[in-house]
Amino acid sequence: MSASTSSVADRLSGRLSTRLVGIDAARCLALLGMMATHVLDPVDPSGELTRIQEVAGGRSAALFAVLAGVSLALMTGRQTPVRGWVLGSRSLGLAARAVLIAALGLVLGSLGTDIAIILTYYGVLFLLAIPFLGLRARWLWLLGVAWIVAGPLLSMGIRPLLPPRQFDSPEPSQLLEPGRLLAELLFTGYYPAVPWLAYLLIGMAIGRIDLRNRIVVDMLWTGGIIVSFAATWLSGRLTRLPSVAEVLLRTYPGTDIDSALTEMSHGLYGQTPIDGGWQWLLVVAPHSTTPFDLAQTIGSSMFVIGACQMIALRLPDRWRVGMAVLFGAGTMTLTLYSLHVVMMTAAVWPPETPGSYVVHVLVVLTIGAFVTAWGRPGPLEWLVGRPAAWLRRLE
Repeated sequence: MSASTSSVADRLSGRLSTRLVGIDAARCLALLGMMATHVLDPVDPSGELTRIQEVAGGRSAALFAVLAGVSLALMTGRQTPVRGWVLGSRSLGLAARAVLIAALGLVLGSLGTDIAIILTYYGVLFLLAIPFLGLRARWLWLLGVAWIVAGPLLSMGIRPLLPPRQFDSPEPSQLLEPGRLLAELLFTGYYPAVPWLAYLLIGMAIGRIDLRNRIVVDMLWTGGIIVSFAATWLSGRLTRLPSVAEVLLRTYPGTDIDSALTEMSHGLYGQTPIDGGWQWLLVVAPHSTTPFDLAQTIGSSMFVIGACQMIALRLPDRWRVGMAVLFGAGTMTLTLYSLHVVMMTAAVWPPETPGSYVVHVLVVLTIGAFVTAWGRPGPLEWLVGRPAAWLRRLE
């Protein structure tokens, strides 16, 4: 290794010493997973669900939301939550960040892509998280687990009273119908913020534990495997009970429960049918937002976050620098997600083909690597972080 290369590596190692590189890697994987579900066909020529859809469908968006909670905990004291004026300052900064991200989501929603834009929902989620910023890990775990059940139950009770949903992404014209837009963002949309609060609470709990402790991190990823497989197995057993299967088949097409569950694995657009019974809460399917779906995707998110951080902790410093650069896209997911959406518009990019996914991946990984090596935030990350940076000067 040349002296200049060694010097660059040393500078990167020093700059990254305070970062949790595994968390950045997990963010990068979440971005790549969401891009895959947007670009690649969900089914193969025989009509079977593709392997990438089986792995990433529903899970990559959930991983994004859990990682958002991790980020909130890291910004507000890590293991020891900030208090007093500092907590108020960070809360105001987060509120400003949330509004800017939601506005960006509305702009991206107006581009006419077929993507269900997550950012406006993301902004609402950040606002809902503000009252919980001062809590320690124990309370966040308890609230998160409780909300896995309470959130879908609340949604099931309220959705029949709300205006019918729209299936397009939220965009600026919907501001003319604020009640319908709010209902969609909170309950009836593709990423309903109220039940999805479970993701943020669990993510904040993860961010409050010691993510530099190898034993803690090993417990995180192994616990994630157990939770994910247990939720999937138990849901499969319960939904095949004759009394449950009968109710599901009344409101979902299928000659038998197995074919119906297979069809559900393509996704349910954010929630279960309004005219279904409580038995729908037993289903596991991408974007169904049932307790079992939340538990299964939270478990898979815990596994990815824990596994990435476990690898980062066990790598020598120079290899960890390489990991940070390779997965540098994880430090600027807001910018690169927005770029990906713009690339999906007909004016910028031709109709998607399976090969175009490789181009999307190369673009985001290359930009992420260069920006990480340069040591600068992404442009949109810098923009939405300005209010918080100004407020921090007053702390």
